[in-house]
Amino acid sequence: MICDNIKINENGNLEFAGYDTVELAKKYGTPAYIMDENKIREKCRIYKSAMAEFFGGESMPLFASKSLCFKRIYEIMREENMGIDVVSPGELFTAVKAGFPMERAYFHGNNKTDFDIAFAMDNGIGHFVCDNADELEAINAEAGKRGIKQKIIIRLTPGIDPHTHAKISTGKVDSKFGAAIETGQAKELTEIALSKENITLDGFHCHIGSQIFECEPFCDAAKIMVEYISQIKKDMGYEIKILNLGGGMGVRYVESDPEIDYSANIKRIAEFVKAECEKNDITMPTILMEPGRSIVADSGMTLYTVGGCKEIKGFKNYASIDGGMPDNPRYALYQSDYTVITANKADKPCDYECTIAGRCCESGDLIQEGVKIAKPVRGDIIAVLTTGAYNYAMSSNYNAICKPPVIMLDSEKDYVAVRRETFEDLIKCHK
Repeated sequence: MICDNIKINENGNLEFAGYDTVELAKKYGTPAYIMDENKIREKCRIYKSAMAEFFGGESMPLFASKSLCFKRIYEIMREENMGIDVVSPGELFTAVKAGFPMERAYFHGNNKTDFDIAFAMDNGIGHFVCDNADELEAINAEAGKRGIKQKIIIRLTPGIDPHTHAKISTGKVDSKFGAAIETGQAKELTEIALSKENITLDGFHCHIGSQIFECEPFCDAAKIMVEYISQIKKDMGYEIKILNLGGGMGVRYVESDPEIDYSANIKRIAEFVKAECEKNDITMPTILMEPGRSIVADSGMTLYTVGGCKEIKGFKNYASIDGGMPDNPRYALYQSDYTVITANKADKPCDYECTIAGRCCESGDLIQEGVKIAKPVRGDIIAVLTTGAYNYAMSSNYNAICKPPVIMLDSEKDYVAVRRETFEDLIKCHK
């Protein structure tokens, strides 16, 4: 199996986090997101321990909320002493309602509205991650109204192409995010920030993309960022305190994906950053990283029930499920790979090739094409693995389909963290 929290039990059923997935499907219905709480905590501790050991000081991982956002996840992050980043007032509101300490929160986004900025300050946001000059002006004005000095870091684009999917690559010069270093735009933004009386510039941020398996792109970005910090020190006499290297480490969706030793990666990046700081004569800043997918992806699985099965002779076979692109749009968006298993036949040969089709009225509503699984029939349970990141977070009500519940699994119990939506939920905002 692609992850150590998955196995086949004595009944021939797929087991996840010590629980029989077929029994979970009976208990909670399908579709259902199931989440391994112990695995989430384990990943948090790997990041925290490695960053403390290899970066030292006040370095800290920030959980990337965009990968998974609901109240219980923020409670877990609080309990694990993680930081968070948020990208919308809705994520911020959810974190506040979960009791997360806002001084450990960083507010991202390339277009924060005046409402967003005021709302974040009302709730005691720790830092804004500023994207552009217009935003700096708005933050300075809002902080001035309140008589405060608002802490920020500036998002920069180092011009790195990590050779990941174009839609999840964010560090190139022409990205919609941040200010490019090589065009001089970053320096202009830094000068503006330092000139603002109601702003404290604490550092710089970069994020080069997602689902990256090698260390080299992160080191390449760090080199450019450290050299930029050194140049600002020389040109402006100002040395920043924080360097946020973003997130993006990959996870295994299928057997062909490599396994990643996150602690070893952090160690290698830390050694590189320390050497670059010494080389460029700057004090080692507090390092932040933003793991999201690598914290929660393999902590999640989605369970479905098979409806119709169709064989088109000479072409392909279809197994239709009771979910689809509303609960997992990633295949429709960028043909993401997934491991698929017939959960109640997990001990049977995977020798039937088919396409897993969703229930929506869209020809592109597919979960995977041409996968080999134990031959399904109506009523079987299909498990799609590694769905903890960017599934619930990106879910929709397309075709007026209710969102599935999120079921948490820990060593002692299974429980509902987010209940299944009802038809009444679908129209609760309607007049």
